[in-house]
Amino acid sequence: MTQNDGMLKGLVIGLLAGGAVGAIVALLYAPKSGRELRADLKERADEFREDADEYLTAARNKAGELVSDAKKRSDSLITDAKRKADTLLVDAEKVLTDARQKSGAVVEETAKMKNAVKAGVDAYKEERRRS
Repeated sequence: MTQNDGMLKGLVIGLLAGGAVGAIVALLYAPKSGRELRADLKERADEFREDADEYLTAARNKAGELVSDAKKRSDSLITDAKRKADTLLVDAEKVLTDARQKSGAVVEETAKMKNAVKAGVDAYKEERRRS
């Protein structure tokens, strides 16, 4: 819940509570008979109960909306994360494949150089033997 929602909730509760207390005080100081006063108190209590039920219903609906919205956002974040992870895996595979190809070429060139050096050494040795 945001801070504005909390303030709104406090305001609504304050208004309901203030209205109820004000109604009770007004009824207690009004010049009515006991029967009329009890009937008025019952009526005000019923109104207060209805208002509280409406507030609770609205709060439940708002909470349901918030939960639904949060679920949608988390699903979206998870989907985006999976998509990015898949992209990273594909890129990593490309880099690995390129590295393997380049290292294979280096190994092949190294083997050729080794053979060439060996052939040169052998030729030198053979030339020295002849002389």
